[in-house]
Amino acid sequence: MQKLCHLLFPLLLLCVDVCVVRGLRLLQLSAPLPCSALVAMWAGGLTRASLLLLVSCASCGGGLSWASSLLVLCLHFPAYVGLLSGLGCSIEEDAWGWHSWERLLQGYVVMAVAWVYWSQYASSLWTSKCATEKPKEDIVSSLRRLTGFMQPYLGRFIFVLILVLLSAYGEMAVPLYTGRVTDWITNQESPDAFNEAIMTMGILTAASALQEFIGDLLYTSTMLRIHTAVQGVVFQAVLKQDIAFFDATTTGELVSHIITDTNNMSEALSEKLSLVMWYTARFAFLLYFMVTQSWKLTLLSCMGLPIVWVIPKFTGGFSQTLSVKVQESLAKANQVATESFSCIKTVKSFANEDGETERYRRAMEDTYNLHKKEAALYGVTTSANILSTLAMKVSILYYGGMLVTRGTVSSGELVSFVLYELQFASAVEAFMHSYPEVRKAVGASEKIFEYLDRKPRVPPEGTLAPENLKGHVEFRNVTFAYSGNSDDGSLILKNVSLEIKPKRITALVGRNRSGKSTCVKLLERFYQPQSGEILLDGLPLQSYQDLYLRQQISVVSQECMLFPRPVWENIKYGCDASDEDMHRAARLAGIHSFITGLSKGYDTDAGERGAQFSGGQIQRIAIARALIRRPKILILDNATSDLDTENEHQILQTLLNQGSECTVLLISNKMSVAKKADHIVVLHEGKVEAEGCHDELLQGCGRYAELVTKEAHCS
Repeated sequence: MQKLCHLLFPLLLLCVDVCVVRGLRLLQLSAPLPCSALVAMWAGGLTRASLLLLVSCASCGGGLSWASSLLVLCLHFPAYVGLLSGLGCSIEEDAWGWHSWERLLQGYVVMAVAWVYWSQYASSLWTSKCATEKPKEDIVSSLRRLTGFMQPYLGRFIFVLILVLLSAYGEMAVPLYTGRVTDWITNQESPDAFNEAIMTMGILTAASALQEFIGDLLYTSTMLRIHTAVQGVVFQAVLKQDIAFFDATTTGELVSHIITDTNNMSEALSEKLSLVMWYTARFAFLLYFMVTQSWKLTLLSCMGLPIVWVIPKFTGGFSQTLSVKVQESLAKANQVATESFSCIKTVKSFANEDGETERYRRAMEDTYNLHKKEAALYGVTTSANILSTLAMKVSILYYGGMLVTRGTVSSGELVSFVLYELQFASAVEAFMHSYPEVRKAVGASEKIFEYLDRKPRVPPEGTLAPENLKGHVEFRNVTFAYSGNSDDGSLILKNVSLEIKPKRITALVGRNRSGKSTCVKLLERFYQPQSGEILLDGLPLQSYQDLYLRQQISVVSQECMLFPRPVWENIKYGCDASDEDMHRAARLAGIHSFITGLSKGYDTDAGERGAQFSGGQIQRIAIARALIRRPKILILDNATSDLDTENEHQILQTLLNQGSECTVLLISNKMSVAKKADHIVVLHEGKVEAEGCHDELLQGCGRYAELVTKEAHCS
């Protein structure tokens, strides 16, 4: 019922308004008021407005936007005629004909323009001022944040802005002097006017082109520098996130947002923002010169602007939403490609090339469908802009011809105005094209701002960096779950307490998912326990500096990763060491002789994920990378699992000899390796079941004895 009432409300107002206007017309004809035409017109307009507002308030369709539109409907023409009267123009014909059907139709057109303007612009401003809650970040605040990257180059942008203003002003010479040439051809009063006009147009046009070239060159070079800085800041912000963030975010999604979204954001700051700045300057100068030619024609042109502006107002929001969906879809497609390429051996081993191709095709099909919607939205926006600007041009020509016949403007002024109006319409159209693109770029940059704003979920960094670290590690009642919940079903470690004494070899043994590698991740401070604490030399682990811990703790895991860089760069990764230190570490890892035997030696590229080497060679390079730091705590997490028995024994002997220099934490599924440790801790289902030396556990811990027996049978 309420919807029906709102639909019938405009029709009701129209009927009432026609009756009121006809009644006022009969009253004026039957008993003319003893007053001037202007006063009579204002009296009729106020009476009409009062009656319509009364009907609006009494019905179900009233509102602030309708009230303002009705005031425009009833009072715009009296205000216009009053302005003409103030300028000394004759108003008798207009004042006494305000109730004609032509004027009535014009009034409704003006009211429609006013309603569009109010509902799309003024009402949003009113609402934002009256709202008590903080409004959602809009395009203006987003652009302000984007332009924050430009502040260090404020001087350059001021200079570019000056060049833009001078260049835009110079472009106004052609329409102005074209009109003067037209008047000269018509009147032929000044023989030198033609040559002067051509010379002036040529000089101003050349100067404008030169200024535009310098401005574009300076602007582009500055924006390229800003783009590089933005990508660096975003990349750094992502790298500083906690490990849990990378666990929850796919690699393809990260790469897509860092590269694609920053490119879109930089495009908004460069090309699109440049167009907005350029056409804003042209818009201002065009408006000034149009007013100097004919303020009436300018008023008619400006009346059509709200209708032109409302098109991108509607489409901008849809464009921004689609942009976000496109970026998410591209991220998913990139993730499929990243997974396939990174696991290419597995894909080929199971002959699943067609399956991975089909997954990628489905992901790209979703992206294609979103792009089709973007293309359709772009086509609708373009067509609507063309139709609106065409209607404005026809109206200008019609009304301008009437003014020329009345002698209000000259033919040259009309020619200049038409040329200005064509540029005016082009400027508005270009601005309207740029606006959705800026909205689109802003939508694509939302994820970038999320990365920049996201604070790593880790405790504040400590300040300790002692010169002498003993390497005494102690777990006290540590409970941990990757999900962050303390439910027993998701707990990996349950009230674990153990001690890793300095300059000794401590081994963690147990079945899979007993919590061995989780202890390593907690010791590396990748995650934080839900309860309990980890002590290093008697002090909480959180009290040490991150960089200091990374220098003092070296980890060699089972799944060693090498970068597609030279071998020497992989060994020296993150460490400022000499070649002598690198060779020493390589010898300890048993890889030096192999590397020197390669064609390029230490300059040999490791390939993607170390594809140029075998699994055992990759592990030995990773061991050298850990030993080059001379760590106080060395963690070996199944670090020799890919080595043959002979090489494993040799390297383990070398690594375990490091126990006299540093604390060694050994994690291995092989009991023959673990029994060489000074102290062994048995973990089972996240709890410490027993600890001691090999002989003690063999006699006193049935689970340890079971593990030893099973390995003996398998071998």
